[in-house]
Amino acid sequence: MEPINQLIQERLNKLDKISKIQDPFPHNFEKSKHSITKIKENHQNLKPQTHTGKKYNVAGRIILLRNMGKVVFITIKDELESIQLFIKKDETKNFELVKLLDIGDFVGAEGEAFTTKVGELSIYTAKLHFLSKSIRPLPDKHKGLQDVELRYRKRYLDLLVNSSTQQTFIKRTQILNAVREYLNKQGFLEVETPILHPVYGGANARPFKTYHNELKQDLFLRISPELYLKRLIIGGLSKVYDINKNFRNEGIDTTHNPEFTMLEAYKTYADYNDMMDLFEKIFEYTAIKANGSTKVKYQGQSLDFKAPWPRVTMLDSIKQHAKIDASKMSEKQLLEHVKKNKIKFDKQESWGNLVQAIFEHHCEEKIIQPTFIIDHPKETTPLCKLHREDNRLIERFEPFCMGMELGNAYSELNDPLLQKKLLEEQAKELKKGDLEANPFDADFIEAMEYGMPPTGGIGLGIDRMVMLLLDQNSIRDVILFPTLKNTK
Repeated sequence: MEPINQLIQERLNKLDKISKIQDPFPHNFEKSKHSITKIKENHQNLKPQTHTGKKYNVAGRIILLRNMGKVVFITIKDELESIQLFIKKDETKNFELVKLLDIGDFVGAEGEAFTTKVGELSIYTAKLHFLSKSIRPLPDKHKGLQDVELRYRKRYLDLLVNSSTQQTFIKRTQILNAVREYLNKQGFLEVETPILHPVYGGANARPFKTYHNELKQDLFLRISPELYLKRLIIGGLSKVYDINKNFRNEGIDTTHNPEFTMLEAYKTYADYNDMMDLFEKIFEYTAIKANGSTKVKYQGQSLDFKAPWPRVTMLDSIKQHAKIDASKMSEKQLLEHVKKNKIKFDKQESWGNLVQAIFEHHCEEKIIQPTFIIDHPKETTPLCKLHREDNRLIERFEPFCMGMELGNAYSELNDPLLQKKLLEEQAKELKKGDLEANPFDADFIEAMEYGMPPTGGIGLGIDRMVMLLLDQNSIRDVILFPTLKNTK
């Protein structure tokens, strides 16, 4: 018999014996209102062999078990903290359960808080309760779970044996709470938009497609909530945001997962300058809430998210890093540069698309500190207002840090006639084979024809924000259950 199967069989035998004493999987256990953390806070700095007179009901998973014969020491852990149980043969009810326990089992204990001879706060257990059997042995707690792929596939084990993983996801929730807190303080209304879309849009991305049997029609998983949030702006809401799951049928790498979390927010009578202010202040506020400072270390690099962030035009960034002045170059000259430098380019040839490709090749990975790259070519999106001073450009920005794009934002296009024309052009590109182009959304255009005020909008990638603030070099390390290829 293989060692692991033998261990499982031994535990099953113990389970069978427990079932003859009690229900091995009871329905509940009434814990004290105080967590283990709070119990420890209540009884700090006690002298050895001090009895507090305070009784508690505690429960948790066994992480350490020392059987000394008539005295047994068991360490249990709840979500955040551990405590020792002191179990004595003649003084603990259900002592016979001890020999049937394994690391990983769940137990409860009723007893008094006291300190042992060495001064460790423990529960002098009057009654032991068996709560659940761990049939499979846990990974070695000293070695942890070293296999990275296994950590992602079996996140429950990763959380059990790697306390740093648990802390990462507790912090992630704190970061999300901070983002909400800041926006709520600014008067934004959190809303929910649909995940299933009859027409997808709002981003250059390939969608996941499904089929609704009752309606007998195709539906698409949301690639962006943008067009629905703009409908709310048209409907009279002035400040809205949605923290949502988006789904894009794209590759997987250290900064991309097909299912990811995005904040999108819209504010009436604002432009992309206002949204830059909002974006950097959300980051600044959240960094302080998460880490106590705007300064963080990311993969050995010192970063500072304190506002204001530098604002650099895309053309100036190209001038700095590619050493060419793209603003004065023709489409033909840009194409020659692309070919000469073997830059990947698979879009329709135009001045703007070539500028974008040159920026991505020469500049992105060199932007280390938080920086807004502003004033993009108009070909890059059909949903943004033209630039006030150069009609080749639009009033769009993308924040970058450590070579990563952190979001996307515009002075939103609110001219329904121009919007219709641009979306019709997108639909033509889709028919020609551009799989990231969007279909025409007639209902959205109809909504815009009722009138949309000047509006600024932002999209902020929550997963990448968490990566930076918590010093995690892969998006898989900040998503509890990342998308993985089947092993069978």
